[in-house]
Amino acid sequence: MNDEQIDIKAYTNIYFVGIGGIGMSALARYFNKSNWNVAGYDKTETNLTKELLKEGVSIHFDDHVEQIPTIFKDKTKTLVVFTPAVNNKNKELTYFKINGFHILKRSQVLGLLTKTSKGLCVAGTHGKTTTSTLLAHLLNESHLKCNAFLGGIASNFDSNLVMNNTSPYTVIEADEFDRSFLQLHPFASIITSIDADHLDIYGNQESFKKGFQEYASLIDSTGFSIIKSGIELKTNCKQITYGISTKRAICNADAKIENIRFEQGVFLFDFKYQTKTWKAVEFGQPGIHNAENALACILFCLELGLSEEEIRSGLKSFRGVKRRFDYHFKSQNLTYIDDYAHHPTEINALINSVKLLYPEQKIRAIFQPHLFSRTKDFMKDFCKELSCVDELLLMDIYPAREEPIPGINSQKLLAAIENSNAGIYNAEQILERVAKIKDGVLLTIGAGNIDLLVPKIKTILNKNTHICK
Repeated sequence: MNDEQIDIKAYTNIYFVGIGGIGMSALARYFNKSNWNVAGYDKTETNLTKELLKEGVSIHFDDHVEQIPTIFKDKTKTLVVFTPAVNNKNKELTYFKINGFHILKRSQVLGLLTKTSKGLCVAGTHGKTTTSTLLAHLLNESHLKCNAFLGGIASNFDSNLVMNNTSPYTVIEADEFDRSFLQLHPFASIITSIDADHLDIYGNQESFKKGFQEYASLIDSTGFSIIKSGIELKTNCKQITYGISTKRAICNADAKIENIRFEQGVFLFDFKYQTKTWKAVEFGQPGIHNAENALACILFCLELGLSEEEIRSGLKSFRGVKRRFDYHFKSQNLTYIDDYAHHPTEINALINSVKLLYPEQKIRAIFQPHLFSRTKDFMKDFCKELSCVDELLLMDIYPAREEPIPGINSQKLLAAIENSNAGIYNAEQILERVAKIKDGVLLTIGAGNIDLLVPKIKTILNKNTHICK
């Protein structure tokens, strides 16, 4: 049977190999809430797996076939879903393959879901999660509503899943890793960026761009595409470009944002498109990159028929995504922000946004590089961006799915960074340094397990503030 012809409703059980990932857990939640029997394996217990357990999903953390619940060993009733992040040597995945179970990647399942609804997809190297989450929030607050599978925990929903039985729309984060987004059937799409990444998969920048061109060609001819200015992709549908205009750089996009400012604690910008000019649009998440994401969503929502009033209201009430410009501590002298940035372009956007908001403040960054291959491919760019902070606390590279690459490590990265206040620290040393920080802006940056430091840093900062009082 062709994967495109699978009827998910023919199965009563869905088993997830690698259930704890942000994307996999959203699917698990969806099927669990839709009355399928759901279970799965993951190698690590996380907050996501704890929440799934509370919701009634059976999960275990030892890779043993014996741990698979009996009802999920019936191949006529069980569909197996896996993530490419799972090692091919995984015993449970091997068991399902040998015994002839129907096995799909997460992206293939999302593809099937977008065939039965109008898929509103967000693609791009950067900004996918924030943009798709904002789009879901705007639609959910409007008369249209939506379903959504998100790549982060939305603060407004406190979840990575949004469900609505009456809406024909499904918001999906279109992930380019492993060419997963080519499994989707987008009715309409935002494309935020095509800066090279995942070169361990694509090989080179040209191949990476070709992947995005293939994706752009999938957008329904009756739908539309919202594409950042400067990205040259051909689509078979209506195309609108967007960008930000500043005094230094005038943007020639179809739609633009101007006059970005921060007034009395409120983040504002002006929006211009065709005959429309919206003054002083208030957005709940500060930052230049966030304003750009908001612009894409404004255009998208206008195309779907939302009113200016609905869009303004949704933008104002948006509370962001956990680990995306995520405030954890604010006092008169010290601010602490955590961010998922793991690509040089994302780090650049983060630091520039912090400088816009806190122009006179000293910036200290704790950075954990993510993947040996990404560090190798973008070593020069990482060095450039990390040289722009006043103090850098560098951690060892988080390997994720990779084996070490000889000669690629944080020591080599540090040697090339032009920052006299930079050094390599372990978790304990970082916490000791944090305890001495009294002012400025503190950032934790990275996509690995650096988030485990966040609650500990918050505790230290809160304790120090209490002592000072």
